[in-house]
Amino acid sequence: MADTKREIERKFEFIKGKSPRRGVPDLTGTAGITAVSDQGTVDLDAVYYDTPDQRLAADGLTLRRRTGGADAGWHLKLPVSPGVRDEIGVALSDTVPPSLAALLRSRVRRAGLEPQVRLLSSRSISHLLDADGALLAELSTDEVLAERGEATASWTEVEVELADGVDPGLLDAVEKAFRKAGLKVSDAPSKLARALAETGTAPPARPGDDRADGTAGAYVLAYLREQRDGLIAHDPAVRRNLPDSVHQMRVATRRLRSAFKTYRKVLDRDVTDPVGEELRWLAAELGVDRDQEVLRERIAAHLDELPDTLLLGPLHSRLRIWDTTCRTESRRQALAALDSERHLALLDSLDALLAAPPLLKAAARPAESVLPKAVLRDYERLAGRVDKALALEEGHKRDLALHDARKAAKRARYAAEAAVPALGKPAKRLAKAIKAVQSLLGDHQDSVVAREALRGLAVQAAGAGESAFTWGVLYAREEAVAERRERELPDIWADASDPELRAALE
Repeated sequence: MADTKREIERKFEFIKGKSPRRGVPDLTGTAGITAVSDQGTVDLDAVYYDTPDQRLAADGLTLRRRTGGADAGWHLKLPVSPGVRDEIGVALSDTVPPSLAALLRSRVRRAGLEPQVRLLSSRSISHLLDADGALLAELSTDEVLAERGEATASWTEVEVELADGVDPGLLDAVEKAFRKAGLKVSDAPSKLARALAETGTAPPARPGDDRADGTAGAYVLAYLREQRDGLIAHDPAVRRNLPDSVHQMRVATRRLRSAFKTYRKVLDRDVTDPVGEELRWLAAELGVDRDQEVLRERIAAHLDELPDTLLLGPLHSRLRIWDTTCRTESRRQALAALDSERHLALLDSLDALLAAPPLLKAAARPAESVLPKAVLRDYERLAGRVDKALALEEGHKRDLALHDARKAAKRARYAAEAAVPALGKPAKRLAKAIKAVQSLLGDHQDSVVAREALRGLAVQAAGAGESAFTWGVLYAREEAVAERRERELPDIWADASDPELRAALE
């Protein structure tokens, strides 16, 4: 069984020329710290694992097998934000636990994990307590010896890790007190990073952002790298079933596919189209789980809005049974896709495409002359689909046309957002206007899908001898939502089709 905790900490080191023999200052009286309790010293022995080319270290992840101390075992640390990481712990074993290997699969792939460096630490621990004796933070002073082959390095490191629920402002107060005593925030983000740097084996630098040359190709490739990195980073979040993770991973796939199509004058579609088809497959596999999540949240929210007089039958239990049945299968499908060789091949193909991009002649031209035309081409495509939908009578055909317009809105919005670094405010304003259209059309489509689900829930309820009345009420409300969105569309579209928005890009 894996244990997960959110780790909010700050690492410090002694400023050169300042003797560590002075030790760590007494923090009593700093930001509500009323007592410092000595917890003794422990010896820690940690072996860090990575691929031979150090992919984990390059992305700021650490995987270690540690003995000694109260939390001996395997620990995987995933970056959340500067100074914040999620630490996932698994019981001690001789080999990398499968649960942790799965979380690393999008990065490790077929490369394998090997011991990279060993850290031996003598850790002195103190607890920082408030007036009631509650733990505010743990203060650790580590005497570290790093071993990598014949190379070694040693240093003293001080770490302050907050207890759960403590205001992060405490770390700022501690930092201020430490600066006066000759300590500074560590230049290295982790012990591993410092060990690798000081033994001469730092991970390779990530590709730089070459948008400074101003070409269309440089801007498009920078955008594609951001989305590829997002696709890889969201993989472990989906496996951990974190909120919104499936949605964010699907967005990365859609943005990549859209960019391939939008910027077809920059990248050769003979190369990008096959990759795009694989991205479409992955989005579809993930979509089942995401669509079910959205449906459940929508129906539950609308159910909560109804007055008690309209609530007949075991509604929440019926919804829970339906959702559990659907989500079990949809999540299995999503995880199976992530575990498949097809997914690994897709990630490899994205890496290969970015390493040797199939650039066309337009890629060498200035971004300001190429990107606006691509964005406006998708904008005109959206306009055509909206006009077509508005010309149809209400009903199934119009619903389908509005759904097609929604997909076109996503592509146009992504195109504009991708161009913002090059084109600035005009692209940003257009993206914002199109997003409003997309949101309205999205709510309309969600209403269409919700009605089908509500019909199914009503059938299930009736079959179980329950009242189907409330499901019918919700169905009628969803019809009203769809009608309202259709009435609002002309005005929202009028704002998005303002000639000034287009003129600013031309």
